[in-house]
Amino acid sequence: MREEGVREDESGVSLFETKEARFRGLYKVFAATIFGAICLIWVYRVVNMGRIERGRWCWMSVMVSEFGFGFYWIITQSVRWRILYHTPFKHILLNRYDEENLPAVDIFVCTADPKLEPPCMVMNTVLSAMAYNYPANKLNVYLSDDGGSELTFYALLKASIFSKHWLPFCRRFNVEPRSPEIFFAQPQNSSTSTEYHKACLHIKKLYEEMKSEIESAVAKGELPENVRNEHRGFSEWNTKTTKQDHQSIVQIIVDGRDRNSVDEDGFVLPTVVYVAREKRPNHPHHFKAGAVNALIRVSSEISNAPFILNLDCDMYSNNADTIQEILCFFLDETKGQDIAYVQFPQSYNNITKNDHYGNSYLVSAKYELAGICGFGAALFCGTGCLHRRESLSGSHLKDYKVNWEKKPKRNNDRTIDEVNEASKALATCTYEEGTQWGKEMGLVYGIPVEDIATGLVISCRGWKSIHYNPERKAFVGIAPTTLDVACLQHMRWSEGMFQVFFSKYCPFIYGHGKIHLGVQMGYCNYLLWAPMSLPTLCYAIVLPISLFHGIPLFPKLSSIWVIPFAYAFLATYGYSLCEYLSCGSTIKGWWNLQRIKFIHRVTSYLFGFIDTMRKQLGLSQTNFVITDKVVTEDVRNRYEQGIIEFGGSSIMLTILATVALLNLFGVVGGITRVVMAELRWSQLMVQITVSLLVVMMNLAVYEALFIRTDKGCISSSIMLKSIVVASLACYLGAFIC
Repeated sequence: MREEGVREDESGVSLFETKEARFRGLYKVFAATIFGAICLIWVYRVVNMGRIERGRWCWMSVMVSEFGFGFYWIITQSVRWRILYHTPFKHILLNRYDEENLPAVDIFVCTADPKLEPPCMVMNTVLSAMAYNYPANKLNVYLSDDGGSELTFYALLKASIFSKHWLPFCRRFNVEPRSPEIFFAQPQNSSTSTEYHKACLHIKKLYEEMKSEIESAVAKGELPENVRNEHRGFSEWNTKTTKQDHQSIVQIIVDGRDRNSVDEDGFVLPTVVYVAREKRPNHPHHFKAGAVNALIRVSSEISNAPFILNLDCDMYSNNADTIQEILCFFLDETKGQDIAYVQFPQSYNNITKNDHYGNSYLVSAKYELAGICGFGAALFCGTGCLHRRESLSGSHLKDYKVNWEKKPKRNNDRTIDEVNEASKALATCTYEEGTQWGKEMGLVYGIPVEDIATGLVISCRGWKSIHYNPERKAFVGIAPTTLDVACLQHMRWSEGMFQVFFSKYCPFIYGHGKIHLGVQMGYCNYLLWAPMSLPTLCYAIVLPISLFHGIPLFPKLSSIWVIPFAYAFLATYGYSLCEYLSCGSTIKGWWNLQRIKFIHRVTSYLFGFIDTMRKQLGLSQTNFVITDKVVTEDVRNRYEQGIIEFGGSSIMLTILATVALLNLFGVVGGITRVVMAELRWSQLMVQITVSLLVVMMNLAVYEALFIRTDKGCISSSIMLKSIVVASLACYLGAFIC
């Protein structure tokens, strides 16, 4: 069926193309050689286990760890079998569709705490979403405030007023990006016209005024009475309103139906809606998943657009043409009708040159996520994703019928107050009782990473999805600038993903017979982050202890068995380096990535594993932690210099420092035994090399322990504890060995 409004001469041309990455057959041969080396390592461990007289427990621990490493390596190979890249043709879309026939889009922006997520940052995301190169009457922006804060509501009011000037400025001069804060922070082109400079100075002055008013209100923590009288929406708040106890609040701030809701050039503004779902202490609210599900229902009452774009509050739009590009995938007549969602990779604007926290995820975006897409699926990552509304409403692909004539709800026969009141009923904490919300409809409940589980459920209903990684990043956010925040974020991710593996949504169980084996394995590439902490930690503890006591755990250099160990190591990490460099990064950046992976495995993922086990045993419940987006000036300066911020006193730092010192003691002890002629170099050389690599990865830890004096160093109390524990482990390890 040809869509209404499609021009005849363009109707048969595809709106996007798909290309497969080259040399995949060659890679499979290469991977087969590594698999052969891994099998030989397993054989060596099993065959020689009975010949070990000293250090049998160490040998068995290392053997089990190597089985774990090998199994995980096998799991990760599916994402490199068939890598697909997609290219949309937005010029064909614009030629094919009249503006009035383009579908409407609802944009969800989610925030939860005005202290941890500054309202000015949130408003920049909202303003960038309002400023897309897309018909304004087809855009509806919903801000979900899970903190139920009148400060956020006030900020949205101010942003909606500023948008009357900002949107015409963006349209007139076609500026990018359309987040005011980011736009004004970048160098301005001196060769531009006088008109542009005057307009730029004027709009910057207006932005600074808006920003100052919002920040002043946030600093005071309350609004003066005269401000509260500016809009009747403030009547929703009273002295008893708290973050965890408040009624549902829905306020249409900019009504797209109102002909008077126009910018300074007379163009209609996008609809802007504030939503704070009801929260009560005795009712579960299901964290972000509950907030998004409330938005799905509220938006269906107000605009009911066929497509929904999800954005985190710190993920501003970086490309004004993004919506046009995404719709190419959905509106293609031959390949688009079975696509449920298009997911963009997460990108950040504050990545340092050598990315010392490994925040860029270059390899994941270019190879791994595109590799899962090779089997017709993509990981839903919670932000930067455009869904077909039906896919979030529980529809199966086989039951879905395309209706191109379906129009979004405009509510022309109801007043704004009537729409607000009708929408509030959909955001109460009791609305979902006895329904399929959180089960068969909306985002899945009961899992901290509700996005991953939801994406899997949608794929199992027959829908396809696409991972799209454009040259110009579509959405850009703020990466963690301290090790503490980075570890907390990865702990939450790893814990949540491991819970998915243990739940009924385990890809190998829930997806059996519904999705390709390659997709199941691709999901487990991330779901098994947490348990991979155990073999890594075992290697990082057992090897230096056995080295300290002169117990060899690897074949001699003169033995032929050393070849599979050397080949598996060099081939795996050599290919990893080539992948990373092909993404345009540096060798030092790759080394930093290996370091942060090691740090996460012995800290974040370990605690993610422990917390998951506790939940499986019923000893704790799921909770959601918001990462702090506020950064002090000295922390920012150290981050920009590529210095790791260790400041804090968490147990994660104690474990990291202990492991680092343990390997240092092990290397010194092993070399001492060789020098003292107790053992030959060939007996301990492999072991010394592995522990020495761990020592080299932890040079920044030693510097923070013994050299640095700034606030980002490791405290003396952690230093003393880690020295004592590492020393005891070395000497008491003799009883285990």
